[in-house]
Amino acid sequence: MQSIDARNEHIMVHVRGELVPRASAKISVFDSAVQGGDAVWEGLRVYKGRIAALGAHLQRLQNSAKALAFEAVPHSNEIREAIFATLEANGMSDETHIRLTLTRGEKITSGMNPKLNQSGCTLIVLAEWKPPVYSDSGIRVISSVIRRNTPQCLDSKIHHNNLLNNILAAIDANVAGVDSAVMLDVNGFISETNDTNIFIVRDGELLTPFADACLPGLTRQMILEIAKAEAMPAKEKNLSLTELYSADEAFTTGTMGELTPVLEADGRVIADGKPGELTGRLQKLHRAYAYEHGEPLPFL
Repeated sequence: MQSIDARNEHIMVHVRGELVPRASAKISVFDSAVQGGDAVWEGLRVYKGRIAALGAHLQRLQNSAKALAFEAVPHSNEIREAIFATLEANGMSDETHIRLTLTRGEKITSGMNPKLNQSGCTLIVLAEWKPPVYSDSGIRVISSVIRRNTPQCLDSKIHHNNLLNNILAAIDANVAGVDSAVMLDVNGFISETNDTNIFIVRDGELLTPFADACLPGLTRQMILEIAKAEAMPAKEKNLSLTELYSADEAFTTGTMGELTPVLEADGRVIADGKPGELTGRLQKLHRAYAYEHGEPLPFL
């Protein structure tokens, strides 16, 4: 569980083109994010003066906004400048997580129809001092009764703010007293956890679910690229819970979690119940990759 960092008490937040103190950072009750979770978002991480995969995150934000038919979407360069300005105002250049939110904007009256949105998008840049959400020492998970959305219902490629599907799974994990919940697709195969992608290791090979009912995460993509560069066998395939239980190693990937060993799933101890050797190697390779390929902060 994350703790509160006192440095975040007086942070400046970028809201609708202005930097305002945390206590004054507000949006309208008529904003689409309030009215229906009608918004898209990205999580970004700063490593020693660089933002990991910034261009890819901004492109995914634009793709999600286009899929939802947002209008008057700010250009990625404008969003980039808002991010840099927020970090500079807060003196942040490392150990920082950025929650980037783009809503459909404010409505002229309450209601669901996007035709009620006539003033353009709302951009929010929230940067906080924050360590990775999970410890390198590992986590315990359970399988949730909540199935991950199928593209037939709500495509996970849209990185949207309506996270109730994931939140219900997180409630399952909370009730079970574990760290996270593995979500299956409608066919019973592993999709992802409620907040990260998932990998298993078997006989030296990296395996991860197809990105059908899960988000094809950018950290997940980094791991696949690192594996290729390091000549590690890796592929996507349908994975069952049985394969997770009997894996040689397992770990999750995500911007907020980085790489986190999975030590136990549904009460089954994975291998010897300790972080695996390959997982540890990939943790180091990922942090180096995220920094080396990150976009430098222009104000340093």
